[in-house]
Amino acid sequence: MIEGAFKSIHHDNVFERSGDKTLMTDQFSYEVPGGVIGALFNTLILKRYMKRLLTKRNEVIKATAESNEWKRFLA
Repeated sequence: MIEGAFKSIHHDNVFERSGDKTLMTDQFSYEVPGGVIGALFNTLILKRYMKRLLTKRNEVIKATAESNEWKRFLA
């Protein structure tokens, strides 16, 4: 991360075959700046928000992958 609100952020999607299906796992970590206040903000608000954001994003990825819509993303 070069700039932004986070001190650091790392996000990978890992895809594994599971029988005839594909399992996608998020590997997501971040650090917030701001010392004690940043840690408090993370605990009270940010952690829950990030989890909901990734969950919603993954629902969209799943719906796209399971329909013909994925074809529009390939050149």
